Amino acid sequence: MTPTRRSNPAPARPTRKVGRAQLRGDRTRDAIIGETVRCINEEGSAAASANHIAERAGVTWGVIQYHFGDRNGLLSAVIADGFRHFRRAIESVPLPDGTTRQRVEAVVEAAWEAFSSPESRASFEILISARLGRDRARVDELEGMARDMRRLSGVLVGERVDFGDNNVVVGEVLWATLRGLVMAQMVASRTIDSSRERELLVDLITGLLDGVPA
Repeated sequence: MTPTRRSNPAPARPTRKVGRAQLRGDRTRDAIIGETVRCINEEGSAAASANHIAERAGVTWGVIQYHFGDRNGLLSAVIADGFRHFRRAIESVPLPDGTTRQRVEAVVEAAWEAFSSPESRASFEILISARLGRDRARVDELEGMARDMRRLSGVLVGERVDFGDNNVVVGEVLWATLRGLVMAQMVASRTIDSSRERELLVDLITGLLDGVPA
């Protein structure tokens, strides 16, 4: 009886090495974005030059070029990263089934955490600086991202909480008020306690939704 010939198995593909290289690249990219965020929050967007970011991140400018192309590409990545953090923060908040005030308070505090995060603050700083610049294409790009972030701020009131016809109004009030509080913190040399202002915001929105004149 002739023995059955077994075919040799195909050699395994070096997926592990590719995976490690990709993981290393992702970590480097995230580290550069994180250092850029810290630089902007600590020193302002004007200080976030190509060479300074490379120095702070402990990499060469060539590495930053490889991942982002140029400084504008890096700043765009910072804004996109801030947008992702903002979305995750909003979509992950648990909302109570209690009174109107309890729901409003949960919405306001969740939105505040999202708006005041280091990633969001760095994004705002970049948007403000670009607004004052002369690169029209750059400004248009960043303003588009700002509009996306503004629409996203309505997720809490527009999709996850039904406040009826007042959804749009509440979203606008949230955006304007919390953005202003974040801006005040950005220009201050010390930490500002905005808890009283956020409490008043809760009072105003609750009164609006309950039909009580402010």
